[in-house]
Amino acid sequence: MEKIATATASTDPRHAPDPHNAHNARAAYVGGLSIAVGGAILFSTKAIVAKLLYRYHIDAVTLIAFRMLFSLPVFAVVAVWQMRVGAPLSAADRWRLVGLGLIGYYLSSFLDFLGLQYITVGLERLLLFLTPTFVLLMTTVFLKRHISRRQWLALFISYGGIVLVFVHDLRGGAGNVALGSLLVLGSASAYAVYLLFTGEMVRRLGALRLVSYAMCVSSVACIAQFFILRPAAMLVQPMPVYTLSLVNGIFCTVMPVFLTMFAVQRIGAGVASQAGMIGPVSTLFLGALVLGEPITAWQLAGTALVLAGIYLLSKK
Repeated sequence: MEKIATATASTDPRHAPDPHNAHNARAAYVGGLSIAVGGAILFSTKAIVAKLLYRYHIDAVTLIAFRMLFSLPVFAVVAVWQMRVGAPLSAADRWRLVGLGLIGYYLSSFLDFLGLQYITVGLERLLLFLTPTFVLLMTTVFLKRHISRRQWLALFISYGGIVLVFVHDLRGGAGNVALGSLLVLGSASAYAVYLLFTGEMVRRLGALRLVSYAMCVSSVACIAQFFILRPAAMLVQPMPVYTLSLVNGIFCTVMPVFLTMFAVQRIGAGVASQAGMIGPVSTLFLGALVLGEPITAWQLAGTALVLAGIYLLSKK
């Protein structure tokens, strides 16, 4: 009887899947995936823009200040809007946001731009891509989480790829490459700490509110740092510096943040994070196209290993 009922239901047009709905669902998924890929590529492009800005003999303090000067108005507008529609923050949450903004966006970005003075954009992007592995290791050390064999394999593959690219790049200047790599690793570690401590706050405050508040804190810190360490006269720069800084602030900072959030809403955090794996690949080829950085077999092999390791980790 059940088989007859099932057969009848499957042949009844009322129970047949609606191809229109299936088409809409697929279109929404492809759209979300495209948004995630676009956000990852734009975010990775900040390393290219930073390299172009360094050609005008500005330092990391000035570079990051200009970046935040152009992005702060957008994040401030979003933060004010969130303040009006959301419940007031507790004093404890305010202090947490200040700390997370200083660690996750100020310190992480500053160390990253410092490191970019010494290493290629390809190596920088691969080092930053180790952030998920740092989060895993930190949860093991501080939260006593167990690391499975599959996760250990993912870590081994990822770090093996970094060693390949690092050893290759050492030939171009060991001291500078080692220093730059340490600075970028510090950036990845700082952002891993930020991710580790934002999970509970994201659930309570929402991603949009958390990011806009934290970015405002980071922007104020970066701009204040500039006026403390540099004379105000350094705000006067050639027009290309302003143009590239505008690109850095809007297209490489503001847009990737919101694109990634929209992508997560459409296709989920897991798929969005896997789409972000296009970042190191796009940076490698953009570095060759825009900056003339060579692409070698060692770099391709190292990039493939890092992406394979992160993919294994993301499947957990």
